[in-house]
Amino acid sequence: MFVSFEGLDGSGKSTQAELLRSRLEAEGENVLATREPGGTELGEAIRELVLHGGTVEPWAEALLYAAARAQLVAEVVRPALERGSTVLCDRYVDSSVAYQGVARGLGLQRVLDLNLAAVDGLMPDRTFLLLIDADEVEKRLDADRDRLERESDRFHSCVDAGYRELASRFPERIVALDGSLARDELADEVYGALRERS
Repeated sequence: MFVSFEGLDGSGKSTQAELLRSRLEAEGENVLATREPGGTELGEAIRELVLHGGTVEPWAEALLYAAARAQLVAEVVRPALERGSTVLCDRYVDSSVAYQGVARGLGLQRVLDLNLAAVDGLMPDRTFLLLIDADEVEKRLDADRDRLERESDRFHSCVDAGYRELASRFPERIVALDGSLARDELADEVYGALRERS
């Protein structure tokens, strides 16, 4: 099974992915956890560039994320799925659609099509979208912020709108959950939703 976690910066994606990994491994499942951009040598180099480099034009940004994703799928995700592992990914295609397609104004469908080509159509079986208010982002992030985390409240509101549109378009795949819940309560909701739909 392929599972992704999505949401605004500070929504708890990384924490919930780690909690689910621990729970599934305790049940004896073989789990591979990865993140985007990253997870490969190329992906980590692109991560450094897009999150901590200088100015990146919107289409350059979208293409860099797609390149990192293509490498991750070919090198890590697909081989793990073929071995029968459960793959948990902290961000995936939906991030690019929300951030670059909607918030950067490149077009939801154009960025989705670009990424579907990059991953040869591989989409998660289940995506957990952790929803928090855009104004909550400011409170949850520490002072050491990357290039995207430093964006305006308006930008984060556009990303949130993009995620919500994706959730309404793909309800069979995307499970939207309240990211303001207590950590363990949210973890139980993630686990319960995963098992319900397995």
